[in-house]
Amino acid sequence: MESSPYELRKFVPNDLQGIMQINRVCLPENYTDFFFIDLHQRFPETFIVAEEKGKFLGYIMCRIEVGLSNMGLGGLVRKGHVVSIAVMPQARRRGVAQAVINKALEGMKYYKAKQAFLEVRVTNEPAISLYKKLCFEISRTINGYYSDGEDAYVMTKKLS
Repeated sequence: MESSPYELRKFVPNDLQGIMQINRVCLPENYTDFFFIDLHQRFPETFIVAEEKGKFLGYIMCRIEVGLSNMGLGGLVRKGHVVSIAVMPQARRRGVAQAVINKALEGMKYYKAKQAFLEVRVTNEPAISLYKKLCFEISRTINGYYSDGEDAYVMTKKLS
């Protein structure tokens, strides 16, 4: 498949139906309109859309949480939580996921997050390998995390 340039930008409310469609196509976990809009309103710097010629290719949405560091940063820290990331099947293997993650990580730094984390299905090898390439490390396993009972790895990365 020939690759053409796609654009990364912050989500705007008019994107909602298109982003919800990607979510339905790509992921078994679906969210309400309110959930998407709430994350956008609270953390606009970390809700990124990839689009090409007016078509949505993928998105990432994150939130900033405060919790104990599991990376030796000591005490309570701000953490960027990748809540959802998805790339349409026809747009995969073009660097879209890596691009939206990197843009969201920059957004996390804007909110002064010291680390980033995400959950990923233990069977999702392409995603795990991408996250490792981006310097995320598996920090623990959550048994039965997904609604179908599958376990998740929590993967964490220190933000500089």
